[in-house]
Amino acid sequence: MNRKILPLLLAILLLLTSCTHMLPLIPPSGVDTNMGTTITPTPPDSGDVTAPDGDTVPDTPDTNSETKPDTNPQPPVGTLPPPQPPTAPAETSEGILDPEDPDLPAEDDHTDENNDGACDDCGISVVILLDLFAINDLHGKFCDSDAQVGVDELTTYLKNAYETEDHVILLSSGDMWQGSSESNLTKGFIITEWMNHLDFVSMTLGNHEYDWGETYVEQNATLAGFPFLAINIYDSDTHEQVSYCQSSVLVQRGGARIGIIGAMGDCYSSISGEVSDGFYFKTGRDLTDLVKAESQKLREAGADFIIYSVHDGYGSSNSGSIGDSALSAYYDPILSEGYVDIVFEGHSHQRYILTDGDGVYHLQGGGDNKGICHAEAAINFANGQSTVTAAELIHSSAYADLPDDPIVDTLMEKYKDQVSAGDAVLGYNDSYRTGDYLRQLVADLYAKVGAEAFPDYDIVLGGGFLSVRSPYNLAVGEVTYSQLQMLMPFDNTLVLCSVKGSDLKKKFINTTNSNYFIGYTDYGSSLRGQINSNATYYILVDTYTSTYAPNNLTEVARYTEGVYARDLLADYIRAGGLGSRPSAITYTAIPDIHKIGNALADNAQTNESYYVCGTVVSVTNTTYGNLTIDDGKGNTLYVYGVYDKTGSIRYDGLADPPRVGDTVVLCGPVKKYVAGGTVTVELMRARLVEKE
Repeated sequence: MNRKILPLLLAILLLLTSCTHMLPLIPPSGVDTNMGTTITPTPPDSGDVTAPDGDTVPDTPDTNSETKPDTNPQPPVGTLPPPQPPTAPAETSEGILDPEDPDLPAEDDHTDENNDGACDDCGISVVILLDLFAINDLHGKFCDSDAQVGVDELTTYLKNAYETEDHVILLSSGDMWQGSSESNLTKGFIITEWMNHLDFVSMTLGNHEYDWGETYVEQNATLAGFPFLAINIYDSDTHEQVSYCQSSVLVQRGGARIGIIGAMGDCYSSISGEVSDGFYFKTGRDLTDLVKAESQKLREAGADFIIYSVHDGYGSSNSGSIGDSALSAYYDPILSEGYVDIVFEGHSHQRYILTDGDGVYHLQGGGDNKGICHAEAAINFANGQSTVTAAELIHSSAYADLPDDPIVDTLMEKYKDQVSAGDAVLGYNDSYRTGDYLRQLVADLYAKVGAEAFPDYDIVLGGGFLSVRSPYNLAVGEVTYSQLQMLMPFDNTLVLCSVKGSDLKKKFINTTNSNYFIGYTDYGSSLRGQINSNATYYILVDTYTSTYAPNNLTEVARYTEGVYARDLLADYIRAGGLGSRPSAITYTAIPDIHKIGNALADNAQTNESYYVCGTVVSVTNTTYGNLTIDDGKGNTLYVYGVYDKTGSIRYDGLADPPRVGDTVVLCGPVKKYVAGGTVTVELMRARLVEKE
């Protein structure tokens, strides 16, 4: 940055004009900084806050509940060897400083005692502007899908930022790998290489980085051209900080030194006990003390500005001010008293911009590549004072239509041998399946394979804590193994366990935990209502449930290694369990739709769904997708709401929604809507089957 051409007045004017697209320093009360709609900000000192996913819930292991993760291709698809990490870069990322380096640039001989942004002697600007970008909970969303854009468009957006914004710092607040077939099959390597390509300066570890165990964290750390941060992860044996991550990093931009401290939140319970024995997290007061000490160390090393990147966050997508009682659920407010200057958060998958009682900003950008965080900071290098001047949440719609950067194709080609396993078509799903439907089906399959694999044991039931991840449902159509990996990414081995009758009833049969699903064997069905609290019984669960100590389960034997919940579901689909492809779609002409609708009672709708084809001639609501189609013969039909082919993603969330001129195939029930004496026959909540 050329400090000789930035007089104070011009710097201020440029700052004001460049930030008109961003949120003001203090978000106005009653304005949702996420989407622009009216909200009620959390009042100061309010204790009302939704617990972020990952907090301990009685009788509930939380590891797989907060959108979670993993994958090794199952035997039916073809077993792949574990991916080997590429050779690590020879040098660290440009701009990362060693606090002990004697060659660090010396402080400029300028003063600004009145803090007006100009040198007291020569009058030049002493302000350096920083652009801070943070990504949290990407969960491996690498390629475009119906649910979200891929990182190819995001890459273009961030590269443009490097070209057009001030001194850019790009960092991650964790949970970057697990979630997609591309990332799961490469154990995160494809995401780490993408991050190298974009010059991330750091990545705070998230709980889902551990879904495949420490080995793959270590291998990714070797591959990464940036440090993994986690000040509070300690080795269970040595009680020293784990070797594959560090507490902080000091980077330089335009002569300013920026310290970044990373920490894992209080989400240890969200990691399977099978992989978490070798480490533990320091939380609460211990974490606060660690961050305070690291902040002081960074200040002594010359840090002008300190970023706290923590994989934990507020449990609601409300923006505004936040009181200490709500904030302290995951963050110690004392850290805002000079120890940190801005906080980038994650884990709870919420979208918000919050300001605490000390004026420190807290930002989280959602998850699954739905958006990122951006803030601007001004550093006065003469007097050491710093200010966050603006903050915004950048929704994925801001980059969804940008040109694709070739890095995605390049990396997909590099890892094609691993990634191709996910493309295998398993069969056909003939109706929309909710996440609950799939979880219950898996519980039933656990019971079935358990009874078959362990005939010497009278197994009562199968199931346990089961979760699904984004997109949380299964669409109509062909099903690939990649889809199942996204829905059920966890590598939790199936295990036969013994359990006391009292625990069987409390933890499984009569549980109030909505994430527990059970399926009875024939033997178990015969015992309903007759479980003896003092007797011992047998159940088939997976290691996520079996290693959760409060369940009081004793492992007896293991099912086939390398076969997980998604693999049982894959075999079920191969056998035609979810139906078969219809021989052909039967279309209903628009005039016939009107006849069907007019025959209904007022405001009634059909139970049956109908396929209709037409060209979009108008879109009257771009949130819900209310539109009108024409069959080319002058016959029109009003469509009240358009969703993706699964029926779960609304029009405004579609990566490529139907627009005027597009020819579409829609499927939905017919309704006769009557209001004010006017009758409208419409297709309700139509699923977008095809678009040209």
